[in-house]
Amino acid sequence: GAPYPLTTDGTDDNFYGRTSDTTFDPVSALRSGEPVTPYALWSPDSTRILAFRVDQREVLPLYLVQDAPEDGTLRPKEYTFRYSMPGEEHVALYEPVTIEVDSRQIIRVRYEPWPETSMMDAGEWNLRWWNANGSTVYSLYVERGEKTLRFLEEDPVSGQVREILSESGESYRESNLDYGGFPNIYVYEKNGDIIWFSERDGYGHLYRYDRNGTLKNQITSGAWVVRTLLYVDEENDWIYFLAGGREPGRDPYYRHLYRVRPDGTGLILLTPEDADHEVSMAPDGTRFVDSYSRVDTIPRTVLRDAAGDLLLELEEGDISYLTSRGWKPPERITVKARDGSTDLYGLLIHPTTFDPRTGYPVVDAVYPGPQIIVTTKAFPSDYGYNSKIFWRAQALSELGFIVVNLDGLGTPYRSKAFHDVSYGNMGDAGGLADHVGGITDLARTRPYMDLDHVGMYGHSGGGFMTARALLLYPDFYTAGVASAGNHDNRLYGSYWGEKYGTPET
Repeated sequence: GAPYPLTTDGTDDNFYGRTSDTTFDPVSALRSGEPVTPYALWSPDSTRILAFRVDQREVLPLYLVQDAPEDGTLRPKEYTFRYSMPGEEHVALYEPVTIEVDSRQIIRVRYEPWPETSMMDAGEWNLRWWNANGSTVYSLYVERGEKTLRFLEEDPVSGQVREILSESGESYRESNLDYGGFPNIYVYEKNGDIIWFSERDGYGHLYRYDRNGTLKNQITSGAWVVRTLLYVDEENDWIYFLAGGREPGRDPYYRHLYRVRPDGTGLILLTPEDADHEVSMAPDGTRFVDSYSRVDTIPRTVLRDAAGDLLLELEEGDISYLTSRGWKPPERITVKARDGSTDLYGLLIHPTTFDPRTGYPVVDAVYPGPQIIVTTKAFPSDYGYNSKIFWRAQALSELGFIVVNLDGLGTPYRSKAFHDVSYGNMGDAGGLADHVGGITDLARTRPYMDLDHVGMYGHSGGGFMTARALLLYPDFYTAGVASAGNHDNRLYGSYWGEKYGTPET
């Protein structure tokens, strides 16, 4: 049939269907002409849609000037959009609504609007979701500054809301250690119990609450972190999740699949290989596809049953073309942080013409986070951020450099204290002192690293880190390329600076 509008009351600065100008990049969207993926979610039976009405009317404007318009005219072209900066009075507000598709009725959820936070910057819908039969909506309300999370239950017919539980802290609270990741939350259909993610004991773990928000037990514990709540098998009483750092002697960033009982018993490792595991569960939870690799091993993909037993070897990667061109995997490295005890992990990347008898200048290729790491863990065979970083570093090494990737203090996927080193201290994100000390230690046993010629390269946050390195450590870093650095985070998006504690917010 013919298309028809579901809403008719939207305006330029009070609209449905996308995030605010601060996270959306409206000028780029306008100039590219590419279609916008709706910021909304269908119900299981396709009769309703979850959405937000975004109000940015009070957000201050920002301006861009295009000096050389594509039409060849000499007069610069001005673009205006709304952009909130850390500490400003107003940010975009997201009013939750449920839309009845057939009647086009808009049901306004009876709760205060969501302030814009980093969760809106993920590019994916992640704050409200349906239960299995579409009778209930669950949502995660993140307060401005992200120090408080509230878990809500919504009635999609009446718009009534029940607040089930909340958690607050001195620094940001996260429901998933992946930036903007889908919340590690699950509500049991059979009894209403809730699985909740928290770093309250210093590491990211799972907790079980009853339907009224009363804690029943901690499900996982220890000096390691849960990464992704992958699947809950209610019938057989198993919780499946990806985690890192539990297996002794392994890189703590490698993800492994585990399962555990809701009461915390029966924890077992299902993917034993010393590698990073990308796992996809079957819809019925009876088996899973496991693609595992390291930066120095080829990818292998297998099918396993729910107990982790091998059912079928599916595929093995082929890097013969790479090796025929002289490529060799990077060296995985471990150095100590500035405290002298914490292990830091990274890569040493050599040119294909590497000769250990020759001296090489060193380039520290950086990105300080604090929302992601820079070092590739799996084999860099996709189009993901870390793969792009790796191959750019490899290309740089071919010009005659030894290239270092290292994740210092203040970055994610370790303990809460490890990550919080950069909270309110963005200048120390990525750990410049850790980089200087780590590279110095590496060179003691690798005489081909020429520490009289050390440079740094980084883009965006890496550009900021590069400029800072040249100013703070001019006797160590003799050159640097700071690409598109955000050198003053007080001018960056409010959702970013306020989460990570930019001063004056």
